Amino acid sequence: MSRPSPRELSDFLSDLAAFRTDSNGDYAELMARKADLLERIAADMPDDADAAEVAALARTRANDLNATG
Repeated sequence: MSRPSPRELSDFLSDLAAFRTDSNGDYAELMARKADLLERIAADMPDDADAAEVAALARTRANDLNATG
């Protein structure tokens, strides 16, 4: 798993801002992208328990959203 690039983070933040202003998009997909980015950040920082916890919470939320459709 590779660390997210600045471009990936920037693209995600842009898409998140766009969603917040017009809500035309797939929130579940956006949260899955967030979870992926956070998991990759946590994997790059294996000794950071907080990063791992935040990533796990984000993944749980993304999975919940995808389960409810």
